[in-house]
Amino acid sequence: MIEWRKSSRSNASGNECVEVAHLPQGRGIRDSKNPGIGHLALSVESFAQLIMCIKRDELTP
Repeated sequence: MIEWRKSSRSNASGNECVEVAHLPQGRGIRDSKNPGIGHLALSVESFAQLIMCIKRDELTP
């Protein structure tokens, strides 16, 4: 069973929440409001790179 946990940085109003999980192939990310629509699966390395980019504010909308 996959255990999802809500990000500690999720929006306090509950409108912008993501959940993460350890998956057999790496890490998973999903929208906590719509978990049934699926998730994004990343390798451990790609997930770490994504987190670094978020922390550096290097992502563009």
